Amino acid sequence: MAFLKNISTSFTDAELVQQYKQNNSLHTLGNLYSRYMDLVYGVCLKYLKVPDEAQDAVINIFEELILKVKKYDIQSFKPWLYQVATNHCLMKIRSTKSNPKSTNEDIMHLVESTHLEDVMAKEINLTLMEHCIEKLPAEQKLVVQLFYLKELCYKQISQHIQLDVQKVRSYIQNGRRNLKICMENSA
Repeated sequence: MAFLKNISTSFTDAELVQQYKQNNSLHTLGNLYSRYMDLVYGVCLKYLKVPDEAQDAVINIFEELILKVKKYDIQSFKPWLYQVATNHCLMKIRSTKSNPKSTNEDIMHLVESTHLEDVMAKEINLTLMEHCIEKLPAEQKLVVQLFYLKELCYKQISQHIQLDVQKVRSYIQNGRRNLKICMENSA
């Protein structure tokens, strides 16, 4: 997969998705995919448990992306790719008739895998939340950042930006609602 190592960092994920949809260049898709190959490999290894099978799955998922990226309206590539990788692995597991008996080692591996999945899911949600915060109207964005990230109370925010406390409360409520809508639509 040496062709995937030429990463173009000057474009955002969304720009590379758009470019690929316009020019059908595997080089463009490869540049985008290479940013997240470690993530995809980790997901595949977690589910498939065999490094060689996980590596094969990474290649197969890239091949799936050739059609899927054109087919779907992708709001945030990283969480979308995480879900594609998870679904690919689950389908592979279902298609192979595995032994239903599990050993203690299998159970311990499943516990470790579940922890890794939780950590990765939190990272993806944080990335998605950052993306959605940027989409908020300026006033909501500022007030939400001050309230949730700087942990200021309504009164402190009101004094800091010279706004009525009721207006601050309104911006926080509307910002929280808009964040929830954005994250649900992007997931």
